[in-house]
Amino acid sequence: MRPLLCLLLALLPVAVHAQTVYPAKVVRIIVPQPAGGGYDKIARSIGESLQEQWGQSVVVENRPGANGIIGTEATAKATPDGYTLMLGGIGPHGINPALYKSLPYDAIRDFAPIALVSAAPNILAVRSDLGVQSVKDLVAMIKAGAAKPLTYASSGNGSSTHLAGEMLASLVGAKLVHVPYKGSAPMLTALVAKQVDVSFVNVIDIVGHAKAGSVRALATGGTTRSPALPDLPTIAEAGLPGGETSAWFAFYAPARTPAEIVAKLNADVNRAIASPKVRDTLGRSGDMQLFGGTTEALAEFTRNEIAKWSKVIKEAGITQE
Repeated sequence: MRPLLCLLLALLPVAVHAQTVYPAKVVRIIVPQPAGGGYDKIARSIGESLQEQWGQSVVVENRPGANGIIGTEATAKATPDGYTLMLGGIGPHGINPALYKSLPYDAIRDFAPIALVSAAPNILAVRSDLGVQSVKDLVAMIKAGAAKPLTYASSGNGSSTHLAGEMLASLVGAKLVHVPYKGSAPMLTALVAKQVDVSFVNVIDIVGHAKAGSVRALATGGTTRSPALPDLPTIAEAGLPGGETSAWFAFYAPARTPAEIVAKLNADVNRAIASPKVRDTLGRSGDMQLFGGTTEALAEFTRNEIAKWSKVIKEAGITQE
């Protein structure tokens, strides 16, 4: 019995190690938006790569509702063991903390940042018959139209397209009339139909219309030119520095997730972003920029986004219960 006991004791550390190797069970990625949208597409693409790296199942769980609050709260309150992650972004982690008087989560305190994944810039566009050819022309028209302000469409109150329009008005120093729609599709339809004058439309949605001439794209809200519309200047190049606006996406875990697990997740998510398969799936058309980077960089980026949109919301007097 003694040799057998020694053998079992010798194997015990190996067994314990096998049980604690992360991940040892299914990992779920909470997506705070419905299936089929940009958040969902990104989460599933990265999740598939992580599954291949780990040899472990990764399940995407869509928890939409309340401008992303439902899924984000669920992540914040999940057990911080690395088995619940979320794909957050500009709405739940950038705009909501600035927009709502009270939230059931704190976008900084309740999350461990993992990595910034991607961004898709919002394109400043006007109806095709507005008679402007550039941002400079548009600014002049806005300033000259004090008696009858131009209208701008958004995908809804509190959306990134709403706040982008308010930021434009603030930078120009003149009023625009906000016309909210229930989503990006009806917003773009209204612009194409010439029912509104101006809008910020995500590059993913507008490329075909811009190339067809059914709307006139003036500038990209990204910090660099979009490969999908390479001749389009950035909004800073066009004369409005500070007007940058992009829909961005990033991975977070619940706060207090062990540091070694967060470090592994950061390395593996970065590896996924750099993989040819993910780059082909998400960056094929050139309308989405892929990033990656450190946990510290995402933490700083998140704080800067909250500060940026807080300023816009305060100056515009936007409130949301």
